[in-house]
Amino acid sequence: MKYLKQFSIILFISFLGEMLHALIPFPIPASVYGLVILLTALCTGIMKVGQVRETALFLVEIMPIMFIPAAVGLLDSWPALYPVCIPVILITLITTVLVMAVTGRATQSMIKYQIFLENKQKKK
Repeated sequence: MKYLKQFSIILFISFLGEMLHALIPFPIPASVYGLVILLTALCTGIMKVGQVRETALFLVEIMPIMFIPAAVGLLDSWPALYPVCIPVILITLITTVLVMAVTGRATQSMIKYQIFLENKQKKK
């Protein structure tokens, strides 16, 4: 029963995201609206993490299974994808490395800033 309640909450938030997508004329996917609503509800305390924790963990665990239909669809589209295969692979590799580098640098900067703040507080 707990899982059903948590899943219903997640489904309702997804529904709200779908409604926002229909009402707001921006090219933003409904799932992103739903995630923003969920994040806002969790950050403001409107909803507690415990209200969706178990079902969210289950959905994250089975997430790879959700990509199987998409992968099969890509295999069906191979004749159309073949001519652009090399550029897509190159773009994917380059952007992955770029994102990893920027994320690493940002994390290092945040750690250094945190250490700076801790040292500053120790001196007081």
